[in-house]
Amino acid sequence: MKSYSIQEINEVIKGTIVGETSIIITAPEQLELAGSSEISFIGNKKYEKFWETSKACAAIVNEDISIQPGKNRVFIKVQNADLAMSQVLELFAPPTPLFSIDIHPKAIIEKTAVIGNGTRIGAGSYIGAKVKIGENVTIYPNVTILDECTIGKNTIIWSGAVVRERCHIGNDCIIHPNATIGADGFGFRPCPEKGLAKIPQIGNVILGNCVEIGANSCVDRGKFSSTIIDDGCKIDNLIQIGHNSKLGKFCIMAGQSGLAGSVTLGNGVIIGGSASITDHVTIGNGSTIGGGSGVTKDVPAGATLLGYPAIDARDTLRQWAILKRLVNESKK
Repeated sequence: MKSYSIQEINEVIKGTIVGETSIIITAPEQLELAGSSEISFIGNKKYEKFWETSKACAAIVNEDISIQPGKNRVFIKVQNADLAMSQVLELFAPPTPLFSIDIHPKAIIEKTAVIGNGTRIGAGSYIGAKVKIGENVTIYPNVTILDECTIGKNTIIWSGAVVRERCHIGNDCIIHPNATIGADGFGFRPCPEKGLAKIPQIGNVILGNCVEIGANSCVDRGKFSSTIIDDGCKIDNLIQIGHNSKLGKFCIMAGQSGLAGSVTLGNGVIIGGSASITDHVTIGNGSTIGGGSGVTKDVPAGATLLGYPAIDARDTLRQWAILKRLVNESKK
């Protein structure tokens, strides 16, 4: 079991120690559940009130925290407690599943595939023809990578994921279980003979570097060219990204949100949970779409939208306040 002194932890997060304790830290834990040898964090002043009843012997806190740690307890003050706590979680993280052999004999690898040095491939995985996999890639059991795909170095692909033909994944990406990269885009048109005729989807998907795709999420291939997710984007679980959409750098999409076809997100866009973006909409750099919102038209850079249909968040909050007053008045 891993354990660290307060001084060893502070060497990593480089904060300021307030108070003293001789207790060795055995794990991180949330404030209300922490035991006497565990470290927690306080990222907002409104949570100060929970410190007194917490059993944690230490906490990582923001610099504006005004309370004192108390006897045999310690605060490590930092500029960003959330970020520092992520570093502590890395210290205590258990090892990932082990491979007894780098390339499992029950993996099926086509002869024309090229596998980089240090790459590990689990049992039941299939690597198709002319696939190129970079160095130090980890492919867990039962992954499917179809013909002519490329996988960048240090990428991790978890069990059940499918990467369909001709798709390209960059370096240092993480594809979580049962994600699908490159499924057909949703394209049908009325047809007298067939009722609905399927429109072939002949494009692919391109993921940049350091992209993370959550479990059970789907990134559809382009109808003509490519669906593109640029460097540093983080896609939560249960996300739908429609064909020919293009995401700029460092976008975030929270769970159960979705993009219809040909949506364009600028750099640093944040899409809240369960939000939906209609087709051919462009959302400008640095914009935020609130959870559950529905976006039906272009959004300028730096905007914050909320509601269904989504409008400026301040206007939505005013509307909600007015509706609440009307309802309350009607009950009198």
